[in-house]
Amino acid sequence: MKDSQKSNNTVRGQSQRTAKLVKMAMLAAISLALVLIVRIPFPPAPFLVYDPADVPIFIGTFAFGPMAGFMITAAVSFIQAFPLGGDGPIGFCMHLFATGSFVLVAGFLYQKNKTRKGAILALFSGALIMTVTMLLWNILITPIYMGVPRDVVMGMIVPIVLPFNLLKSGINAVITFVTYKSIAKFLHR
Repeated sequence: MKDSQKSNNTVRGQSQRTAKLVKMAMLAAISLALVLIVRIPFPPAPFLVYDPADVPIFIGTFAFGPMAGFMITAAVSFIQAFPLGGDGPIGFCMHLFATGSFVLVAGFLYQKNKTRKGAILALFSGALIMTVTMLLWNILITPIYMGVPRDVVMGMIVPIVLPFNLLKSGINAVITFVTYKSIAKFLHR
């Protein structure tokens, strides 16, 4: 009797892990679809484009934890940067570090306090750390990527890069907050 019960528990555990991986893959696919469908240029700098592709990643982070969110981020960043013809290694790194910083901070905070107030704090903190991360990466990498002097990029930080990243991370955090509970019901089935 104990062996069959142990076997049933093993099968159940494997089935739950498989279901979780499938749901994470589904969230990654939705993220990739969103980056292809919704692209809104930022008027002061049309080379900066808003997309809601991080929302499914943030939802996956809240549903399955920060490490799962980081795994989704890595997969999406890779596919966006290479197979979808994105910005190659630079785009991969910038997306991985920006969204990755959000999911790790927000994910760990939400994991400790799964309340409405905890979600707000986690999303706000994630948006803030993502913005700071992108400011640093833009100062370091954008001059190399765009082939312009660092002074040019520094001149864009406060009037363009800062508001864009605050808007992008803030809008995606708000969408996540509004939609998470209804989507989480499906993810936790």
